[in-house]
Amino acid sequence: MNLADEIIRSRYGKLEKLLNEGIDPFGSKYEITSNSKEIKDNFKEERRVRIAGRIISLRQHGKACFANIKDSKGEIQVYAKYDALGEKYFSIFTMLDIGDFIGISGLVFKTRKGEITVSVDEFTFLTKSLHPLPEKYHGLRDVETRYRQRYTDLIVNNEVTNLFVLRSSIIYKIREFLNKNDFLEVETPMMQSIPGGASARPFETYHNALGIKLFLRVSPELYLKKLVVGGLEKVYELNRCFRNEGISTKHNPEFTMIEIYQAYADYSDMMDLTERIIKFVAKEISGSLDIDYQGKNIKLDTPWKRITLLEAIKEYTGEEIKSLDEIKELAVKLKIEFQEEENEGEVLDHIFGEYVEPNLIDPTFIVDYPAIISPLAKKKKDSPDWVERFELYIAGQELGNAYSELNDPIEQRERFQTQKKEKIDEDFLLALEYGLPPTGGLGIGIDRLVMIFANAHSIKDVILFPQLRPIEY
Repeated sequence: MNLADEIIRSRYGKLEKLLNEGIDPFGSKYEITSNSKEIKDNFKEERRVRIAGRIISLRQHGKACFANIKDSKGEIQVYAKYDALGEKYFSIFTMLDIGDFIGISGLVFKTRKGEITVSVDEFTFLTKSLHPLPEKYHGLRDVETRYRQRYTDLIVNNEVTNLFVLRSSIIYKIREFLNKNDFLEVETPMMQSIPGGASARPFETYHNALGIKLFLRVSPELYLKKLVVGGLEKVYELNRCFRNEGISTKHNPEFTMIEIYQAYADYSDMMDLTERIIKFVAKEISGSLDIDYQGKNIKLDTPWKRITLLEAIKEYTGEEIKSLDEIKELAVKLKIEFQEEENEGEVLDHIFGEYVEPNLIDPTFIVDYPAIISPLAKKKKDSPDWVERFELYIAGQELGNAYSELNDPIEQRERFQTQKKEKIDEDFLLALEYGLPPTGGLGIGIDRLVMIFANAHSIKDVILFPQLRPIEY
């Protein structure tokens, strides 16, 4: 029997003792009057408080026992004495283990060393922890264990808790900005009969009552544009999307994105909006427009660079492309691997990913993309092979994608047919026939944005429960 098994057996033994004493080891509601931070911030000698939390350390000294308990706001020391509790309850207090939840009623005081502490006049067992917590500096170094058992990661690593508090703050501030600028938050279906809005492999499911196959959405784009048709001129959705594709440090099959649509706007307006949103969030959460990310200093206050896709290719490869017909030849010259069936736009994306993307550290808008890989974007009037589209790059990774929306239903049908989609979304085309005003659309990846603000290397670090290969218990 290993040490962990011995500890678990000991805890089950204590559980039985508690039951024999008539004590419920899995208690009920507990009324609290304060928390660890509030007690420290508003210290008052002899003030009576009721607090609750998880035991994270225990130190017994004869007929006295010190413990630290952790709640959502921090930690605080508590002090139990034999004289105050009596033999029975002091004995029960000493049966506590690290990980147990207790409720405490007592007076606040300072120890001789000046530490704010709560004396234990009464305590209530709230939950008996039957499994030992991992040792902070040894048990949770394994990254995969931290992802699989995020609950223990949160218990022992305060910086992880702080990261997800930061994530929540970022989302809150994005909503605050959009709401103040008259955007309306909406919700659209997560199950769709036709997956649309992005070129990605969807997850399939089946609705028994309707007897139809459905797909988890890869994007809410088409539904949101229908709302603009309906007269909601400024809308956004903070949404979960699902793409049945690979997993990496930058990709998770289930991810969070915000999509924003504004009538009477175009992709240049969306660039301005993107910059304003991210600068607002940075100032609100950190008070600075300088970000340190993985050893790189990113300056948000300088003018954000705007450069066309072809200009970026020339800048970082030294090769000039004058037409799409030259792209595959350039890929061969640069020793970029691609499939014969891939179109010129897809091959251009391979070149960009290899030579350009890693160099885009400060905020950069890459503008004007091939129409062949942008079926929902409006074509440039003077260059019909290209569309009014941009992608935002910060710290060498894509954070946003936006374009002037194609609002011509006839051309949109032709684009869908050129794509050779299995099934065309006729309802979306019908909506366009009713009339979509000139519209700018924008999508920002929340997970990747949080990565940058949190200085996180992997997308798994900023998702509470990232997708992992299952293990057998």
